[in-house]
Amino acid sequence: MSKDDGPSPGEPGDRMRERGTTSRVKLDVYLRADRRAVALAPLVVIFVSVVAFGLLDPTGLPTAVESSDPVETLGQGLLTSIVTGVTLVVSINQLVLSRELGPLGDQRDRMQGSIAFREDVADLLDVPVAPPEPSAFMRALAESIAARSRAVAETLPDNAGADADADSDDHSPADESTARVREFATDVAENADEVAGRLEGRQFGSFEVLSAALDLNYSWKIYQATRLRRTHDGLSTETKAALDDLRDALELFGPAREHVKTLYFRWELVDLSRAMFYTAIPALVASIGAILFLDNLGSVPGATLGISNLLLVVALVTAVSLSPFAVLAAYVLRILTVAKRTLSIGPFVLRSETRDENLDWES
Repeated sequence: MSKDDGPSPGEPGDRMRERGTTSRVKLDVYLRADRRAVALAPLVVIFVSVVAFGLLDPTGLPTAVESSDPVETLGQGLLTSIVTGVTLVVSINQLVLSRELGPLGDQRDRMQGSIAFREDVADLLDVPVAPPEPSAFMRALAESIAARSRAVAETLPDNAGADADADSDDHSPADESTARVREFATDVAENADEVAGRLEGRQFGSFEVLSAALDLNYSWKIYQATRLRRTHDGLSTETKAALDDLRDALELFGPAREHVKTLYFRWELVDLSRAMFYTAIPALVASIGAILFLDNLGSVPGATLGISNLLLVVALVTAVSLSPFAVLAAYVLRILTVAKRTLSIGPFVLRSETRDENLDWES
C-alpha cells in the first residue's frame, strides 16, 4: 500500500457503532435501549409463545390438568430456579464488588494511585486541580485533546498541499507529510469536540457518560500520532513536539476511560442486584401460587376471547417467574457488549474488520 492512499488505510471509525459489523438497531438494543424495555421484550415473547402452544395443543391445557399436574411441576421447577439463580447472581456480584471491602493498606494504595493520576491530568490540563465529577473529568480531557490537535495544525505551513488523495507527482514528500498530519489533526479535533459536547452536563450513572467516552477512539489515534511522528522526516521540530503533546493527552484519556468504565460496571452490578431482588419477589409469589392453587380446572374457570383463562394465567405465571432472568440478561447484555469492544488498552486493533492487509504499519 502506497503512502498516497492516505495516512491510515483500514482505519476504524470514531464512533463505537462504526467499529464493527453489528447492525445499528442491534447495537442500540444492546447498549442504549432502556433496560426495562429490553427485559420486558422476551417476557412478552414467552407469554405469547405459551399461549400459542396451548392453542396449538390438540388436547389443550385443561385436559392435561385433569389427567396430571403439569402446572404444579412447572411451578416447582420455576421456584427452584428462581431461588438458585438469584442467589448465585447476587453472590457473583458481591464477589466482583468485594474489592471495595479490601484492607486498609489496599484502600490507601488505591487512593494514592487515584491522586497521582489526577495530579498528572491536572498538569496536562494546566489547572490547579482536575474536575471531580467523572463526566467533567472526561470532558476536560477531551477538550485538551481537541486543543492539542489544533495546536498540531497550527505548526504546519499554510502553503502546503492539503489534498492527501492527490497524485504524488504533484506534491513533494514534505507537502504529503504536512497534508497527512493536517488531516489527522483535524479529524482528532472534530472527534474530541463532539465527545466533549456530549459529556457536558451529563450525570454519572447513566450510560451516556460512558457512551460518549467510548466514541473517542484513542487507541487508534495514539497509533496514528506515533506513526506520523516517526515515519515522516519532513515534519518540523515544532510539529513533532505538538504530536508528542497530543499523544500524551491521548495516553491519559485511555486509563481515565477505563476507570470510568470500571466504575460504571460496578454501578450497573449494584443496580442489577437490586433489580433482581425486586423482580424475585413477584416471581416467587407467582410460582408458589401456581403450586398451591392452580391444581384443578375450577381454579381459573371460563375463557377470554376463546382462550382458556387457565392457559392465560399459566402463561402469565411463567413470564412473571422468569422476570429475574430477563432482567439479568438485559443488564449483562450491555456489560458484555461494552467489555468485548474495549478489551484492550493502548494502540491495539482487535476488530477483525480493520485487521487486514490494508493496515499500513511499515511506512
